[in-house]
Amino acid sequence: MSQNSQQDRRSTDRFPIERTVHYKVLNKRSGDEIGEGRTVNISSTGVLFTTEHMLLPGRRLEVSISWPAQLNEKCSLRLVARGRIVRFEEGLAAMEIQQYEFRTARQAVAS
Repeated sequence: MSQNSQQDRRSTDRFPIERTVHYKVLNKRSGDEIGEGRTVNISSTGVLFTTEHMLLPGRRLEVSISWPAQLNEKCSLRLVARGRIVRFEEGLAAMEIQQYEFRTARQAVAS
């Protein structure tokens, strides 16, 4: 086994997809914190993205990502996912996806 595969414990492949991401911190006690960034990579279980806000591990988020594929080659899609931050380093946040759905781009993310 190579040294890289021993160090990389991920159970799913990550794809280097760079797309716009809008996010909302899900916080019942105070107003919603919102932000924008770019995805660095995406897997079936997580998203790594840039952010200007400090997102502490454990915080719950909803993200909306413009998806590169279209529905019936006509309608733009967005990936809307909820999960929690598992790591934050130097403007990069890693989120574990706990639930997700694809929506048409015309449908706004619930506020």
